[in-house]
Amino acid sequence: MPEIYIAFNITLKIKKYDTIPMSIGIQNTNYHQKNLEPIPEELDAIGKQIVDAAFTVHKNPGPGLLEKVYEICFCHELSKRGLSYQRQIDVPIIYDNIEFDEGLRLDVFVEKKIICELKARETINPVWPTQVLSHLKLTKTRLGYLINFNVVSIRNGIKRIAN
Repeated sequence: MPEIYIAFNITLKIKKYDTIPMSIGIQNTNYHQKNLEPIPEELDAIGKQIVDAAFTVHKNPGPGLLEKVYEICFCHELSKRGLSYQRQIDVPIIYDNIEFDEGLRLDVFVEKKIICELKARETINPVWPTQVLSHLKLTKTRLGYLINFNVVSIRNGIKRIAN
């Protein structure tokens, strides 16, 4: 059976007047047909709070600051929403049956369930979404967000990535 790639657009409603257009691609392979399950509602609810926190951070200090500043403000907004998080955590990886302690570093790990990779860059690197997907696979988590704060509209800076 040939592989088929299906892409479709959805719109995520954040607040009363804010929406984020998102493109989602699903590859039609035997693996995906058997193993792709919807993201649990609990993760979606946390994800909505993460996106709202990103909107708030982008609105208040605005674009053009260092990534570290956005990380601190973003984590503060997460805590205001009652979400637990860990910053800059090292995650060991196993390769060739050997565990490497310095294998992976996550920017923000929310509720020990969702990875947030934060950026503050003018140019978009096309490997970033794939990097988040690799992080999801290595940590065996389902949902991640790539958030670039150095954009005019934060809608264009948020990418939701599911594993």
